[in-house]
Amino acid sequence: MKNYHLAKEGNAWNLKPEGGSRPVIHAATKAEAMGQMRAYMHGHEGSVKIHKEDGQIQEERTYPRSMDPRRIKG
Repeated sequence: MKNYHLAKEGNAWNLKPEGGSRPVIHAATKAEAMGQMRAYMHGHEGSVKIHKEDGQIQEERTYPRSMDPRRIKG
C-alpha cells in the first residue's frame, strides 16, 4: 500500500507520495486540496496522512476504506 502526505509547502497544499518530490495534487487551500485528494484516491489504494498547517499529523485516512487496518482483529 502506498503512503501519501497532504501538507502545506510555502503558500500551497500538496499531496505527495511518501519519498516523492513531485506533488500529485497542488492547491491553494487545504479545503481545495482535500476535495482533489478524495477524487484522486477514489482510483488509488493507499494511506494519506493529513497534516496541520504547523506540520503535525492531524489524521490518517485509508483508501479504499475496506483496507483500513483498524478493522482487522489482532
